Amino acid sequence: MAAAPERTGIVLMALAIALAAWAALLFRRAGTGIVPFSPATVLVVSGPYRFTRNPMYLGLAGTLLGAAVLMGSITPFVVIPAFMALIAERFIAAEEAMLERAFGRQYLEYKSRVRRWL
Repeated sequence: MAAAPERTGIVLMALAIALAAWAALLFRRAGTGIVPFSPATVLVVSGPYRFTRNPMYLGLAGTLLGAAVLMGSITPFVVIPAFMALIAERFIAAEEAMLERAFGRQYLEYKSRVRRWL
């Protein structure tokens, strides 16, 4: 049987992957682009998008968190804030600008009520 940190890490990774998969499924069902910088045809605001504007990226960060717990070392935890800062700077800022151009007021209202991460 796995030790508690191993179980915790595996559970965190599973939950994070499930979150990202759920978010991607909603994009696919809506028929809008999943790949970063692909055109958005629908503003998805249901499911995990009610709580975070970036559940796919949050799922990736959660997977890193689970892996860090699984490794049982403090060092991997340094990667998580660096990853989140990189994603925010290189992807999220540009994606938010694209969404604002595509959906205008609808996106701005959504953005004002839902946080970027949690």
